[in-house]
Amino acid sequence: MPDGTRGLAVLGWPDGAVWPRDEHVPARIAAVHGSLAEACAVAPGEAAGWVRHTGVKLAGTLDVTPVAGDWITMRGVEVMEVLPRRTALSRPSPGGRGRQVLAANLDTVVVTVPVDRGLNQKMAERLTVMAWDSGAVPVLALTKCDACRDVPGTVEQTASLVPGVEVVATSAVTGEGVARLRELMGPGTTSTLLGASGVGKTSLLNVLGGHRERVAAVGRDGEGRHTTTTRRLHFVTGGGVLIDLPGIRALTLSARQEAITDVFTEIAELAGKCRFADCGHEHEPGCAVRQAVETGQLPRRRLDAWDAIQRQLAHEERKHDPIARAAEKAKWKAVSKGIRRRQRG
Repeated sequence: MPDGTRGLAVLGWPDGAVWPRDEHVPARIAAVHGSLAEACAVAPGEAAGWVRHTGVKLAGTLDVTPVAGDWITMRGVEVMEVLPRRTALSRPSPGGRGRQVLAANLDTVVVTVPVDRGLNQKMAERLTVMAWDSGAVPVLALTKCDACRDVPGTVEQTASLVPGVEVVATSAVTGEGVARLRELMGPGTTSTLLGASGVGKTSLLNVLGGHRERVAAVGRDGEGRHTTTTRRLHFVTGGGVLIDLPGIRALTLSARQEAITDVFTEIAELAGKCRFADCGHEHEPGCAVRQAVETGQLPRRRLDAWDAIQRQLAHEERKHDPIARAAEKAKWKAVSKGIRRRQRG
């Protein structure tokens, strides 16, 4: 093992894991700016120190474009190789083709949902699906709990939406829940805060402390509203590494069915009792899921939420399938012709 691998835990390298390369300097991508990047490496001669390199070039021979959290090898100020990713948080590409990787090699995805104006159930469910799909462990942090009238009740309600996921009530004002989050962000681990703009991620990151450069900008209103504008790796108190992400503006999804099952476990269990294995839980006879809704065993809202996610995923799949796109276009063209015919008649 080369000398540069000693102390890699400070950059989030898992304790006890062996660095798989013997050549070049091991490092980690902190941020990417077009064709240049920032990378962190262990400081020579220091057991727990690190140094940030700016203006790092991306070699044209790279198999993938690195993102914040990627482990790399460097020669001088050039990235020579991007190591395979253990986990990756991604979403549908804004351009409509493929998926956009937001951050790599995460251990924990902290889904942040504000509760100062009530719980947004749709946000909690969809972001947790996205977190499960990354391969990392999701944790749901309720933010702004200092302005919530019934914190215990809200925690209980949230837990029912995301079975098996730890729910932590937090407040950047009172410090509630911060100690628990620090426990989850210990040495040799990498975390991220996932949520929409304005949910309190930056405030929460500030109280977590650590060696952090400010990545905020004054808002258009001049009031000093802070907004994260780029994906960037930071070091937090307690020895962990955290990747700060811009707020998710749209709750679009591109996830595996396994991730949806992890959030809607009760529907998955009921589906196993349906008469047909491919039951869509709409009008099929012998549907155990729809029967559970009718008897009150399953809240109608949960089935509606599941159905909305399934429809969106089907839509995303059609966008990337030329044959399916053509069929969809032909269908709506025929519908439009029928409508015009009826209007003329």
